[in-house]
Amino acid sequence: MAVDWTQLPRELFESISKCLTIYADYLRFRAVCHSWRSSVSIIPRHLPPQLPWLMLPFTQSLQSHLAFFDLSAQSLHLLELPEAASHCKRRCGSSHGWLVILGETPEVLLLNPLTRSKIHLPPLSTFPYVLSFNYSEVGKEYELRGTFGDIHRRGLREMRDSFIKKVVLSSSPQSDNNNNKNFIALAILLQPDILAYCKNGDQSWTLLHRARFFCEDVIYHKDLFYAVDKQGSIAVCDLHSESPSVSIIRMPIESRGDMRYLVNSGDELLMVTRYVELHYDDIAPYLLNAFYKTVRFEVFRMVWSGPQWEKVTSLGDRMLFIGENSSFSLPASDFPGCLGNCIYFTNDDCEFSLDSDFGEYDLGIFKIWDGSIEPLPCYQRNPQSQVHGPPIWVTPNPC
Repeated sequence: MAVDWTQLPRELFESISKCLTIYADYLRFRAVCHSWRSSVSIIPRHLPPQLPWLMLPFTQSLQSHLAFFDLSAQSLHLLELPEAASHCKRRCGSSHGWLVILGETPEVLLLNPLTRSKIHLPPLSTFPYVLSFNYSEVGKEYELRGTFGDIHRRGLREMRDSFIKKVVLSSSPQSDNNNNKNFIALAILLQPDILAYCKNGDQSWTLLHRARFFCEDVIYHKDLFYAVDKQGSIAVCDLHSESPSVSIIRMPIESRGDMRYLVNSGDELLMVTRYVELHYDDIAPYLLNAFYKTVRFEVFRMVWSGPQWEKVTSLGDRMLFIGENSSFSLPASDFPGCLGNCIYFTNDDCEFSLDSDFGEYDLGIFKIWDGSIEPLPCYQRNPQSQVHGPPIWVTPNPC
């Protein structure tokens, strides 16, 4: 006799669903029939960290949609995200699966591209350096106090593009974990070079004066925020108490590099140094486009007994994902088709990202064992297609 798979005991459905570790597999499981779908939760809160998608630059032809490249399936997902899909919007990084969206208003928006959930952080006008905001002052809506007390004005687009470098979250804002509901957002400010934070429910941002110039990158690791400066020194920020504290660990290293990233890799804290060189556009040389391109990386791990940075010659099975996202690592063996001992990288919005308006982006897979760089097979460059914003790694997170 044929088995009626729709009549399995409910507890068996739940047991099977909890064995699924890939979000796409969970969706397929729920799509089998009504009985299967109604027997398990819409949101799979048991899932381990997922392989990230690469959010591709916005193009006018997609209108209200953004394209995400799935490394495992080697395919594109088109998601309708009018809150983020616009040339007027800046997608200012991602953290725990949430995009940070800035526009031509003071609004700072957290957006989960998978669920369309939205959370508003305190607006740009609440940063302590912002003295006032007035829409009627066209082209100079913001009045700011400079590092040395000077007063100057900025327009909406200038604030959108050059005030915040990246925002990093302590956890996913909508996780069931009580600690996660009290998430903290830490922003790297470009002008001036300082860090600012807000806790869930705050009405304004607070500056971390002791962490001035620690603005290369920030990561959340073992209940603390760590920020790195250009010399490799670390600011350790404990922001959970009512009186946040910052301690400085001076650890200059011989390797200078051009950019630095901090990576949470299991129990270890890693620092990645990136080296770039100036290149010229060979597809449309008449435009005289110049851009910086990555040539190599170096990886260091924190030795707390020193403390000191120790150079790493192999990541083993781990792969690192760096760029405008909150950097992280995953075991390659958990994801077929992925390479361990590699750095998957995209470019950042920083002084070295002089990207062409015609689609030249600095991204690829750096192989630590031989120093070679393999291109990411996500899209073909089209010199006639204007794009907006760099590609960003985004971890699919249904909660």
